[in-house]
Amino acid sequence: MRQSGKILVAQGGGPTAVINQSLVGVVLEARRFRDIQRVYGARHGVRGIVDEDFVDLTQETSHNLEQVADTPASALGSTRDKPDLAYCHEIFKVLQAHEIGHFFYIGGNDSADTVRIVSEEARKAAYPLRSIHIPKTIDNDLVGNDHTPGFPSAARFVAQAFAGANLDNAALPGVYVAVVMGRHAGFLTAASALGKKFPDDGPHLIYVPERTFVLDRFLADVKATYERFGRCVIAVSEGVHDEQGAPIAARLAGDLERDAHGNLQLSGSGALADLLCEEIRSRLKIKRVRGDTFGYLQRSFIGCVSDVDQREAREVGEKAVQYAMWGECDGSVAIRRTGFYSVDYELVPLDTVAGRTRMMDDAFISASGCDVTDAFRLWLRPLLGSGMPDAYRLRPNAVAKVLNR
Repeated sequence: MRQSGKILVAQGGGPTAVINQSLVGVVLEARRFRDIQRVYGARHGVRGIVDEDFVDLTQETSHNLEQVADTPASALGSTRDKPDLAYCHEIFKVLQAHEIGHFFYIGGNDSADTVRIVSEEARKAAYPLRSIHIPKTIDNDLVGNDHTPGFPSAARFVAQAFAGANLDNAALPGVYVAVVMGRHAGFLTAASALGKKFPDDGPHLIYVPERTFVLDRFLADVKATYERFGRCVIAVSEGVHDEQGAPIAARLAGDLERDAHGNLQLSGSGALADLLCEEIRSRLKIKRVRGDTFGYLQRSFIGCVSDVDQREAREVGEKAVQYAMWGECDGSVAIRRTGFYSVDYELVPLDTVAGRTRMMDDAFISASGCDVTDAFRLWLRPLLGSGMPDAYRLRPNAVAKVLNR
């Protein structure tokens, strides 16, 4: 049986600043192929597929698509549903009923797993379906990728936010703690280091989930930094954990909600920042201690998008269509770095990415465990794009005292 000329595309998981570039990349690239008759979009991801909640993207104008591409968040809507085999079987039934020949799902490792299961269901039924996963996640935790669309723009936000927080903290010295998204991988929190310009700039301490978080050691680090600089700026991943792997937030708070996947609800809560600030106040006796939680801010911030991220997010959508039309297998589009900074794209097997989590390389984390290395800075800097703002200082041209008191 020949594949039909109908495409279905959906978006899953957390929105990003550039996920719509991938969506539009699929739609516009599909128009170049005469065999494609219709491009449908499912609203709210896999939930929209099983509910047959589709929109006909074939009827969109190119101009409006380009406007949508430059708009953050998921234009089709998203979902946190994590389909099991039975759920994926329902997805496949809908694809079959609508005679879909090409299925594209833009998302993270759970989305890749969904594509893998749907692909297997189609193969078992001998139904001609080409299934392609398009990478997306601000966590940058997809195996097989140098980096993932959505991460560079979120990293740009984090770097700039910490640059601003550092200026604030230098003007009114104290301790500042900011918690950044990252349950298992610390890439986004580590991006805070790119906001530094001078040696004494913050963040002075960076804690990621790839290293065990020891509260007493943390307090000793804060004390030493505060005594050295008279202030301390700290970046902490929401997923930092103790020796047993238990999240520090749960250990200090005792009771946290769980999400639909059974994970502790770490994002969108200020608990960890508040609890760490209280430990610093009570045990180090430092009076001026402030805490923030970036939460969802960096995901779809409209004024802080990397042009590199935009371009690559568009290209992974385009490459997905090309692999589907010219290739002979299902898979996930992966970004591979070439040269100092350029990228190429490769279609990798779905089980390479599906349900797996990439961590920060050991070479990216300093021996102290509370900072990043120059290797990380060199890896990340090109991804942040052009026009990164800079901060300057007054020169310390002191005037001699007269009263000499």
